[in-house]
Order: sequence, then structure tokens, then C-alpha cells
Amino acid sequence: MEGRVDSERDFEPGFFTRFADRFLSGYAASILILIAASLGVAALCLTPQEEEPQIIVPFADVFVSFPGASAQEVENLVALPLERLLWQIDGVEYVYSMSQADRAIVSVRFYVGEDRERSLVKLYNKINSNSDLVPPGVAGWVVKPVEIDDVPIVNLTLHSPRYDDHALYRIAEELRVRLDAVSDLSRSTIVGGRPLQTRVDLKVEALEARGVSPLEVSAALKAANSAAHSGVYDGGNRRYELRSGPFLSGEEDVSDLVVGVFEQRPVYLRDIAQIETGAAEPTSYSRVSFGGASEHFGEEAQTSVTLAVAKKKGTNGVLVAKEVLQRVDALKASLLPDDVYLTVTRNTGETAEEKVSSLLNSLFLAIVIVVALLFLFLGWRAGLVVALSIPVTFSLALFTNYLFGFTINRVTLFALILTLGLVVDDPITAIDNIWRHI
Repeated sequence: MEGRVDSERDFEPGFFTRFADRFLSGYAASILILIAASLGVAALCLTPQEEEPQIIVPFADVFVSFPGASAQEVENLVALPLERLLWQIDGVEYVYSMSQADRAIVSVRFYVGEDRERSLVKLYNKINSNSDLVPPGVAGWVVKPVEIDDVPIVNLTLHSPRYDDHALYRIAEELRVRLDAVSDLSRSTIVGGRPLQTRVDLKVEALEARGVSPLEVSAALKAANSAAHSGVYDGGNRRYELRSGPFLSGEEDVSDLVVGVFEQRPVYLRDIAQIETGAAEPTSYSRVSFGGASEHFGEEAQTSVTLAVAKKKGTNGVLVAKEVLQRVDALKASLLPDDVYLTVTRNTGETAEEKVSSLLNSLFLAIVIVVALLFLFLGWRAGLVVALSIPVTFSLALFTNYLFGFTINRVTLFALILTLGLVVDDPITAIDNIWRHI
């Protein structure tokens, strides 16, 4: 009798056996499967969808202003020394530069995976700690970080056979203001066209007659077109802050600007210059041609202006692109003249949705094929186990992906397809062990 008791004690079930019995005898397994499936569906609906993954590549552009310098002088005095200086920063992979008259643009790219904030801090510290090396004539510099979300998701191209690029630019400006109602947009850029500009052409004879130099005119324009703190005024137990301004708002303000004094009388800018308001001088030209898929196929190339919009970080690119296009469709009737057309020349939201849908269909088809083969060769019980384990595992993976702030893109979906074989192996091994011990 004692030997029998000792034998029964030797075969007393352990923790994992009791844990498995709890799931087999109750409803815990069914409840967990339903919870996992629900979390997966919720994650699939809530996770932002994008075409490309959110890869951390610290990148920044340094804009240096050097008024009055030629492109060669900018390159020798600013671009090349700044390249050598920024190359000394740890973690920098590439340094590019572009020199042109009056300014230089130096781009710094760090290695993939470098901490973005630390990289930018190192960049700022490197530039500020060497400010004593700045050559005379440099007016200043600006460091602008660049992120992957700064890439436009939608490009809206305005073109017309009758209107010029200045008119198209004015329409694009109004369209940009109207699109500010879309809350998930971060920035917008107008490419091409000529903005409105007030031009001041000095008259040499009038300058000499009134004893005013071009430098005095330039200084007066800069001083009038700026706001500054001018002091404080104390009175009535109150303190008032005084600010000078406002900015010049139009051609009339520019014409009435006092630039000097001659024979005890003020000299107005209109007395020594020809002032005109109109389109700025062209710095680039933008035209659009049409292929066979366009409704304008066969027409000549037309003048164009493009409005490029980008989304905020962490938002769903597919939904943002749809909202932008819906907003544009609602504005076409009231904003665009008869001979102005709007063509969507870039829509990464649409392409992302197509690719994500295609990969999801491929993933679903792969799961169906695997389950069908298991039903055929291992029987319906084994096939049912695998048919439940794959969706549950992928649901938990998508929910974890959502918790960590990742997006659904073609890379993550490719990873799910590749891991399908590994996910199938585990339940098959479990089934083999079950049949062996039964």
C-alpha cells in the first residue's frame, strides 16, 4: 500500500500540467482566443498605414546666408569649411552642399539608427562652438531638421492653357489656406510660379539730386519692415510696452516711406524710385505634359504650379490623403476658374492602400493554403488547431505593433508573410507531441 501511495505521489501533476488542464476543462482558452482576435482587428483598424516604414535617419539642412557673395565665394568661404567642420561629428555618414549666389545649403545625414535628438544636439553644438570661424559678411544661418514625414503625401498640380504662373500661384496660395482645415497636415509647399512682389527701381538722377544713397534706402526699408521692442511707458499705475511697427503691407506704405531729408523737407521713396506691384522675377519654370492616361492627352505642355502637402508624424497617410482630396473636390467649384485644371500628380496614400491591401490579401491567401494542406494531410483536428493558432498569433503581433507605435507598411506585412512558416511549425510540433503521448 505504501509503495502505491509513493508511486502516485511521484506522478502528481506539476504546475504546467495543472495550468494546461485549467484551459482544457474550462472556457479560458475560448475567451483568450476571442480577446486576441478582437485586439488584432482593433489594431488593424487603428494602426496608421503607410507605404514606407518609419526609419530613423537623422538628417538636417544648414542654410547659410551670405548676401552679395558669388557662388564661387560662397563655396570657398562657407560651404567647404562647413563641410569639413560637420564631418568631424560622430555618427555622420554623409555631408552634401550646394552653393549659389548669396547662400549655401549644407545637408548632414547621420547613420541609420542614430538617436535623432542627440544627433541634432551634436550638430547645434558643433556649429555654435565654432561661430568665431564665421567669415565676415555672413548674415546668419538656420538649421532645419528633416524627417521622413516631411516628404509630401499628395501633390496637387494646377495647370492652365490660358493663365500664367503668377495667377496659378495666387490660386495655389488660396488653396493652401483652405487646406489648413485638415488637422493632420503638417506643412505645405508651393513649387513653381511667381509670387506677388513690390518692386522698387531707384532713379539715379533723383538720388543724386536729393543726396540719398542706395544704402540709406535699403536701411530705411529694413527698419520700416520690422517690429521691435521700443521701451516701456509708466503712467496711471500701469506699465505699457511700446513696440515699433507694423510691417509694410502694400505699395502705398512703401511709397509713403521717408528715406531721408533734403532742404529741411522729407524725401519719400516715391520721389526717388519707380514702385510697382506685380509678379516677381522668374527663378524657375514649371510645366506639365500629358500621357495617354490623361484626359488632356494630345494637348501641348502647360504652365503649372504644384502644391505639395505632408502629414503629421504618426497619422494615417491613407486617411489624410483621402481627407485632402475630399476637401479639394469640395473647393474646385468655388476656387478654380473655368480654364484652370487640377491634377493629382502624387498620392502616396492611394499607393499605400493598394500595396497594403495586396499584401493583406497575399497573407490571407497564404494562411488559407497552409490550413487547407494541413486539413488534407493531418486531418481536420490538426488543421483546426493550426487554423486558430495562426490568426491568434498574428492578431497579438499586430496589437503589439500598435502598442509600440509602429505603422502597417509593406515591410511589416512582408515580415508577417515570412514568419508564417515559423508560426505553422509550432502548432504542428505540439500536435505531434499530443498524438505521441495519447
